[in-house]
Amino acid sequence: MQLKFEKYQGTGNDFIIIDQREIQSLKHENQKLIERLCDRRFGIGADGLILLEKSPVSDFRMVYFNSDGRQSTMCGNGGRCIVHFAWSKGLCAQHTVFEAIDGLHEAEITEGGGVIRLHMSDVDDVTQSAGNILEMNTGSPHYITFVETMPLSIKDSGSEIRYLKPYAAEGINVNFAKTLKSGHSLEVCTYERGVEDETLSCGTGVTASALAYSIVNGLHGQQTVGIHTKGGQLSVSFDRYADTRFRQIWLCGPAVHVFSGVVDL
Repeated sequence: MQLKFEKYQGTGNDFIIIDQREIQSLKHENQKLIERLCDRRFGIGADGLILLEKSPVSDFRMVYFNSDGRQSTMCGNGGRCIVHFAWSKGLCAQHTVFEAIDGLHEAEITEGGGVIRLHMSDVDDVTQSAGNILEMNTGSPHYITFVETMPLSIKDSGSEIRYLKPYAAEGINVNFAKTLKSGHSLEVCTYERGVEDETLSCGTGVTASALAYSIVNGLHGQQTVGIHTKGGQLSVSFDRYADTRFRQIWLCGPAVHVFSGVVDL
């Protein structure tokens, strides 16, 4: 059996996207096959795989899997990529609403498809310890630590935290954030659970880092934080509604079609 797919990347975070509106070629529980397709040596290669399916409540449904083949929580860069894919195929207008595991998300396609704005879930709870270490869920669980110098190995330093006893069973994404000299901007590096490695960018991770930046710097009201990742530039806009409550969170950045292909299953 042959499977048609699209390859996308959002600031270096890359995904296999498969249209399953009419035919269910991939079963959600087929972890081994999804893992093989994401393998960079024996498959197509990607940080994750996304299925586009029909939704009874929105334009489409996004089902996301990490590269280990397991269905996962919300992916911000993947969300922007699937919006671009749906728009390019005429499945939605420039303003769309789609369904994901954490609920409904609005998105806007701007600059002729070059930039996607994605409305992220509200955040109502943030845990802060030791001043510069915070935890929150921005659709996926994140640990953010502010550093003056990035670790030599994000994989080694990130995995050390990810496998600490409180997180070992379910895993947590680990973000190292460094404040840049230019105002309201950060450098962010992320170790992702499920990938179990550093990724060039993580949408929910940079979102969490931007919200954390406002907390450690005592900033309130409407904010926009520029984010530099190894895969490119993103920005996060939000309204800090209360000390640990955030609304109108928007992740903004590019989503790029890399190539189309067919793979034998």
